[in-house]
Amino acid sequence: MPLPPAPTRRGSQLAAGDFSAKTNAKSRASAAAARDEQDDDLFDLDPAPAAVAAAPAPRRAQAAAAPKAGSRSKKGAAAAAPVHAPAPVAANAKAPAAAKPAQAARGPAVAEASPLVASKPAKAAKPRSDKAKLFVLDTNVLLHDPSSLFRFEEHDIYLPMIVLEELDGHKKGMTEVARNGRQASRTLDALVASQEAHLAQGIRLDATGQKGASGCLFFQTEPLTYQLPESLPQGKADNQILGVVEALRQRHPDRPVVLVSKDINMRVKARALGLEAEDYQNDKTLEDGDLLYTGMLQLPLDFWAKVGKKVESWQSGASTCYRISGAITQQLHINQFVYYEAPGENSLFARVIEIRDKTAVLETLKDYGHQKNNVWGVTTRNREQNFAMNLLMDPDVDFVTLAGTAGTGKTLMALAAGLNQVLDERRYTEIIMTRATVSVGEDIGFLPGTEEEKMGPWMGALDDNLEFLAKGDGGNPGEWGRSATNDLIRSRIKIKSMNFMRGRTFLNKYVIIDEAQNLTPKQMKTLITRAGPGTKIICMGNLAQIDTPYLTEGSSGLTYVVDRFKGWPHSGHITLARGERSRLADFASDVL
Repeated sequence: MPLPPAPTRRGSQLAAGDFSAKTNAKSRASAAAARDEQDDDLFDLDPAPAAVAAAPAPRRAQAAAAPKAGSRSKKGAAAAAPVHAPAPVAANAKAPAAAKPAQAARGPAVAEASPLVASKPAKAAKPRSDKAKLFVLDTNVLLHDPSSLFRFEEHDIYLPMIVLEELDGHKKGMTEVARNGRQASRTLDALVASQEAHLAQGIRLDATGQKGASGCLFFQTEPLTYQLPESLPQGKADNQILGVVEALRQRHPDRPVVLVSKDINMRVKARALGLEAEDYQNDKTLEDGDLLYTGMLQLPLDFWAKVGKKVESWQSGASTCYRISGAITQQLHINQFVYYEAPGENSLFARVIEIRDKTAVLETLKDYGHQKNNVWGVTTRNREQNFAMNLLMDPDVDFVTLAGTAGTGKTLMALAAGLNQVLDERRYTEIIMTRATVSVGEDIGFLPGTEEEKMGPWMGALDDNLEFLAKGDGGNPGEWGRSATNDLIRSRIKIKSMNFMRGRTFLNKYVIIDEAQNLTPKQMKTLITRAGPGTKIICMGNLAQIDTPYLTEGSSGLTYVVDRFKGWPHSGHITLARGERSRLADFASDVL
């Protein structure tokens, strides 16, 4: 039989009769209050509304009047809130009719405690904006741009399981697609490792420091029920992704669910099934190729009438400089060419060399169309070619981009300027030429020989232009003279493959990158960052002849560098407009 508990300090000060009388009168009430107080001390929380409503009447009165239960700190209640996570569900549920008056009679203590418990789920379940969309990404989007996960701003991203399977199948190899697949896998691994949240609850896209993405990334963690037409094979990966989009649309009827794919046929099938589909647009520098920076600006016919009184002019060597002001200076960039042509008036061809506040300084150009200013026997034939030659021959311009249709003279002018500065002026030590090896048709297989011999079939344009440049400018030099000139030119021109460019540094080299429209922005960055001190890089391409899959005029690497280098004092761009190859080539470019 257990021993009776020891008397308390207060009990030892009372008389025996008083102690027994008070104990007999309030035995049940004090025992109930002690149990309530002991429970409160154990959990450090106010009783849940449902529990208080179900308690006997004396106990409810004691719980409402007890100062200890009503004076719990908010910190303690918030710390222990996860223990009673189901409590708000019971409180928000419809209570029985008999319990409602009891809850209303709890008093201020209960009314103050219930919002504390109910506020916890509001933090856990963060409401999404009504405008936030759910984008389902196709595999080709991740293979095209591994950073596409962070390009959707406040919207959420959903990755079906078949996308991860396809991503795993494309990560082997040394191609650009394989590298992008590995980078996308590493990005997903970093996102998953950065948080301990369950994958089905979503992963914050800004967890790795990408502040531009405020949405969440969701993975498919359970089978989804959907039904597609019987004409679509169920085992095909594209159709499984379409099925996931259909299931998500049914699961979230009040939220836009959009498929993002670079595959045109898949977007067509999605729209045929009534699903919303879009192309991946964030990789495009420009929405329309016509908005591309041309590098030149035509001055209005009333230009001299507006700024003539405020123009300052002075002589700088063989050139004349003009300082102009007015609203037109807001449209100008450094190294941009301006021209003024009006009937009966003198023409002006100049380049912007300085922009300060609301003024700009224009410098007249050297006329390379005159025979005395020929470059390795080549003279320019139109306005745009003269602009381009001024950039190619300027030692202060380190990066030049030339765009234009076939036959506009891009390769010929770049080679002529390079030979002049390598062999005559000794400004550079040699010419390095490379290009993107993208076939127009089917590949012919592996090629024998050294690196330069393997690149030989891709350098037909170089051979054709060298044949023209090696004719000599002093009459007929004879067979021996032409042979010596060819050997000298060949000794100063190196043909390199882009596959072996990483890690190299070019010192005092004249680098020509041909067919640059077939390069991605990442490949273009790899090539341009090879430049060391004293190196000049020329990028040439025709945006109308893109052969690389998934590249368009807006997402090409050539468009990317033209837009990013615009306005840099040591770079320049010109879009060549008129072909000079032959009348047949010009007519074919217009009508075909």
